[in-house]
Amino acid sequence: MVQRMSTTMHDVAQLAGVSIKTVSNVVNGYPYIRDTTRDRVLAAIKELDYQMNVSARNLRSGRTGMICLAVPELSLPYFAELADSVIRAAEAVGLTVLIEQTGAVRERELELLSGKRKHLTDGVIFSPLDLGPEDRAAFDVDFPMVLLGERMFGSGHDHVTMHNVEAARAATAHLISQGRRRIAMIGAHLGEQVGTAALRTQGYLQALEDAGIAPDPALIGEAGLWHRADGAEAMHRLLDSGTEIDAVFGLNDALALGAMHALHVRRVSVPDEVAVIGFDNQDVIAAHLRP
Repeated sequence: MVQRMSTTMHDVAQLAGVSIKTVSNVVNGYPYIRDTTRDRVLAAIKELDYQMNVSARNLRSGRTGMICLAVPELSLPYFAELADSVIRAAEAVGLTVLIEQTGAVRERELELLSGKRKHLTDGVIFSPLDLGPEDRAAFDVDFPMVLLGERMFGSGHDHVTMHNVEAARAATAHLISQGRRRIAMIGAHLGEQVGTAALRTQGYLQALEDAGIAPDPALIGEAGLWHRADGAEAMHRLLDSGTEIDAVFGLNDALALGAMHALHVRRVSVPDEVAVIGFDNQDVIAAHLRP
């Protein structure tokens, strides 16, 4: 069997009766070409089934057509939904997304900022989890970057975040409006000054203060990671401590779901005995969960 050689731009130009430069102009959308000439070139491309060498074009333009999304982990539903949204938005403008998991490991996050792989992508959407204000200098990079989350502010890059304090305050206030007074919070990072947990804890404490409820350290449940199992473990610890609880605020939906599971295991009625509220409204959890 004879294998057909790949069609080249020269073949297209020869069939259309134009120069290679004209074919290149048509392929790259150059506007100042006669309609009759463009039609001949497009007809030749179709007849020969010409496929443009994207790598060569990217080499000439200095663009890869790819962006990087760097997140701590995709096993958390929040980051999985985030990745899905980014991919859909990128596809709408002809971009491909390269996803990198940093594992919230400091060395891997710094490596991302070092730019060692910048030739692979045109820019980075980065959600740091272990870097903080003390690493400000590392964010002075020579490639486009958008930051997500609450670990780094004032870097000079575009930054997408959310109203963590206000939302946590509203969630806690909702529980208070239901008559709850012994509201546990699960997901705290004790000693954290910067980050999502610190901001949501701040909102929780503000709501208690607004209602004249004194905060009780015994109601703060620590969870280093924010997975369902961590929420369940923190809930079991609170129940084992004998601390009186009539509501739980999980700092994300996975923690809230884990807390609910622990309450069900311990035969505690939700929400009659203990009301539970989460944060993020993740479709894979919140929309299909019932007490």
